[in-house]
Amino acid sequence: MDLEGARAALSHLEIEANENAIKAKSRDFFWYSPVLKARLDHVLADFVVSPRSEAEVIEVLRICYSHDVPVTTRGAGTGNYGQAMPLAGGCVMHLRHMAEVKEIHPGRVIVEPGCLLKDLDAACKAHSGQEIRMFSSTWATATIGGFIAGGSGGVGSCTWGSLRDLGNIIRLRVVTMEAEPRVLEFRGEELARVSHAYGTNGIITEVEIPLAPAYEWVEMFVACEGFMEAVNFAHDLGNQDGVLIKLGTVFEAPIAKDYFQRVAPYVEAGTNLIALMVAPHSMDGFETFLGRRPEAKVIYRSDDHDWAREPGPVFEYGWNHTTLRALKVDPSITYLQVRYGYPDHLSLIERLRAELSPEVLQHLELLKEGGKLMFAGLSLIKFSSEARLDEIVHMHEEAGAMIFNPHRYTLEEGGRQTVDDRQLNFKREADPKGLLNPGKMISWDDPDWGFEEMYAYPKLRAAE
Repeated sequence: MDLEGARAALSHLEIEANENAIKAKSRDFFWYSPVLKARLDHVLADFVVSPRSEAEVIEVLRICYSHDVPVTTRGAGTGNYGQAMPLAGGCVMHLRHMAEVKEIHPGRVIVEPGCLLKDLDAACKAHSGQEIRMFSSTWATATIGGFIAGGSGGVGSCTWGSLRDLGNIIRLRVVTMEAEPRVLEFRGEELARVSHAYGTNGIITEVEIPLAPAYEWVEMFVACEGFMEAVNFAHDLGNQDGVLIKLGTVFEAPIAKDYFQRVAPYVEAGTNLIALMVAPHSMDGFETFLGRRPEAKVIYRSDDHDWAREPGPVFEYGWNHTTLRALKVDPSITYLQVRYGYPDHLSLIERLRAELSPEVLQHLELLKEGGKLMFAGLSLIKFSSEARLDEIVHMHEEAGAMIFNPHRYTLEEGGRQTVDDRQLNFKREADPKGLLNPGKMISWDDPDWGFEEMYAYPKLRAAE
């Protein structure tokens, strides 16, 4: 690795020299996990470069390739699997300047990867009354490129499913890391090569995604005394095909009372809470549905309330913001990402809650998969030890729930614990030296890895 040679050859570009800034841009939200914090807290890039165009991205990749310097691409660093952390040092390529919304059409938008989700949403609404179909709860700070490369779904997934579902990404423009980088465009089946690949096998320089009509969503909190009453309320509402929703989140008691400071005055310790976003034209249907469910009570509506203080966007209580809010109150909290698959999702949730609550508190997100409504879980866990955390993971897996483990930094362990041959084969083609985001794809480093224990990247720099 010829760091000085690469840095000198790139000196005409914007290169970060401040040590504190380099450290900040070498980190993401990995610290959500005490396991990753213990292993990755020291990780640091050697330099950070911020290209302003696809041509400069190509130049960075070509020069780093010729000097054998690893390149880890970064958006806003809001991921929490360590996706954007440079395990082998080298160059962090920060795409914050590539933020142009290029074209907006009926039903679709073309945008550069560094555009913040909130800015993309605002541009689409201002241009033609449209909005992006789904976004992470870090909408205000996350980029669209980071969402595509490291995310899987979010606010809107209760209607539109996951990013991997057909039609939720239209096209990706990608640059390879070779002696002479190529620019490729992927559609259809080929999208799986590079979407949710952590930038391990190509750099996304342009995104085309579908849009939906924009609404002034009515945001609500609904309270229930019983946990399964809350789960069934959200589930049954999600199955009302004529009621358009963008969020359906369930929080087991006492999450709302203990961790939601602006909500706490309006709930009891035993309150199980539901967060909803309902389209305005669906409110008649929602209120009719609500009238049939005496177990549920609306305690907050964004368009009509008497709360002394606004709680802020309701979606910023769900998805990974739930964990963030809990961590601010109790630093020992961590979480798991769970998939409660159709058709056994309701019984599975009830069983695991009975076995693990209150050590594990249920936080559920309505999600469609294959057209079927189910739940994703982002359970809050009172962390005691790695061994106990692994035991909780195994309990879920043995019961039939799928774990997407946020305490692992590799693609395979954070996903379905299987090799994605499409991504591996494209890495062989597009990154022959293995310099793109090294350490994140086990199948590249160790094809025979068996997943019996946590993978440890052998070239991970040791803490000084």
